[in-house]
Amino acid sequence: MAFVLWLTALAFVPQQEGAPYYTAASIANSAANVAAFYTPNSFISVYGQNLSYVTKAIGAGDIGAGGILPWSLTGTNVGVLINLIPADVYYVSPGQVNVLIPPSLIPGPAVVELENDGIYGPPIQIMLSPSAPVLFQSDPTTVIATHGNGPLVTSTSPAQAGEVVVLYATGLGPTAPAALPNQVAQSAAWIVDLADFHLLLNGSPVDPRLILYAGVTPGYAGLFQINLRLPADCPSNPQIQIGSGTQISPPGLILPVE
Repeated sequence: MAFVLWLTALAFVPQQEGAPYYTAASIANSAANVAAFYTPNSFISVYGQNLSYVTKAIGAGDIGAGGILPWSLTGTNVGVLINLIPADVYYVSPGQVNVLIPPSLIPGPAVVELENDGIYGPPIQIMLSPSAPVLFQSDPTTVIATHGNGPLVTSTSPAQAGEVVVLYATGLGPTAPAALPNQVAQSAAWIVDLADFHLLLNGSPVDPRLILYAGVTPGYAGLFQINLRLPADCPSNPQIQIGSGTQISPPGLILPVE
């Protein structure tokens, strides 16, 4: 499953001829495309100039035996260090690079530095939170979800009250067992802070007993899923948000429900 976000090109003025250029304002959570939603084992996008000489997304040939993820995609010579630890690269282009924040990092300040063909861009500090829950979206107003048997939930194939749907997210925090650095998840793993996790429909909390699973998606890294049984009285096309403690995902996204 590919989750590659695209932005209209931003106008930057490089500090040095040919050097990668980006700023704190041009780093964003990849799922929500907003700043300040950063946590270990979640995706960020770096936008700027001179970030790569080629365009490439991660492919099967970039993943090693046992699901080992690459620090640099083959033929790109692009890497990203976060607190001097190589991040797993998922997508590169001259104006955008997507990486997975290493799960071995801890909450607190972290420095992002991108290298393109041996030339480093500026070290930029971001702040990592214990969690940064964000739902992936299929368009600017709709979350990515599937019916329990696999097909996408869409406006033409909406979910029904009482149905089990699967929502996809990033940044739900530590899991048990813990995520292994540079490796896709081999099995299910629940989030540790399940008691602090909550899901809102039109701003109202869902009964926690309806959350059948909240944890990593096996076969992927940094991707979480929430298996939710919709309430019997679920409203039509509700706004949906997820949260952990006081961290709440951005508003404005709906789940198609008939």
